Amino acid sequence: MSTPALDVEAVAAFLQTAELSSFTRAAEALGSTQSLVSTRIKRLETILGKLLLQRHPRLVRLTSEGERFLPVARAFLVAHNRALATFSEAVEQIAIGISEQAAGADVPALLARLAARDPGLIVNLRIEPSSQLESAYEAGDLDAVLIRRIGAGKTGEVLREDSLGWFASPALTRREDAPLPLINLVSECRLRQHAINALDRHAIDWREAFIGGGMAAVQAALTGGLGVAALATRIAPPGAVDIGADWALPSLGRSQVVLRSNAATPRGRAFVRELAAAFRG
Repeated sequence: MSTPALDVEAVAAFLQTAELSSFTRAAEALGSTQSLVSTRIKRLETILGKLLLQRHPRLVRLTSEGERFLPVARAFLVAHNRALATFSEAVEQIAIGISEQAAGADVPALLARLAARDPGLIVNLRIEPSSQLESAYEAGDLDAVLIRRIGAGKTGEVLREDSLGWFASPALTRREDAPLPLINLVSECRLRQHAINALDRHAIDWREAFIGGGMAAVQAALTGGLGVAALATRIAPPGAVDIGADWALPSLGRSQVVLRSNAATPRGRAFVRELAAAFRG
């Protein structure tokens, strides 16, 4: 008896659901419906004879069999997409801007995963402060931007809301007789200015202790105990603690991760749709 062939769409549905831990977000990324994604995964599980996902009301998790199948599923889809592109000369480019204050330090890994879906799509990436990215987007230099917004802003799709806090290494001690040592991104960073404004309003003395050119540098300085960083809770490095209440620092409130896009082609829109699904709350 012949073995049933794997359905590419079913494998894609499994992969998206596993990576996003959500049927809803997987459906968004695939431009499909939640019920269809679920049906395709059940069909895949039937073919394999294994339960790949544990379904919970608000969370989807991989089973041990799903963990084992995940890298194989990725390789399967990459091979499938490369095969489709073998005789195609249609190479397309998309210009994307991402703020590290919105995405954190794992941008390269995320984009590598997304770009593998379509080998013929060349991603031109700019990692800059949100203010610069919005200016470039409005000038028509970028097809889509993922930014962090504090307060009112222009048009865009809100993907998630994050609380903001004052993060530091647990080893950092407060010196009452010294200015608060701040760790910041470049001066154009909106969150940097937001934090400074909050300190100034409460007459809290501060000094710039470290300026990093990227989130990896900021997180390293924070972990090394060089000072305090205003960050979204979601992108604070492991082990860092929010010392705002203990140090009587002003509340920074909340911020939004916002997507603005004018991607015009089906491939470009599909890429942006997956990007949005990866960051949606």
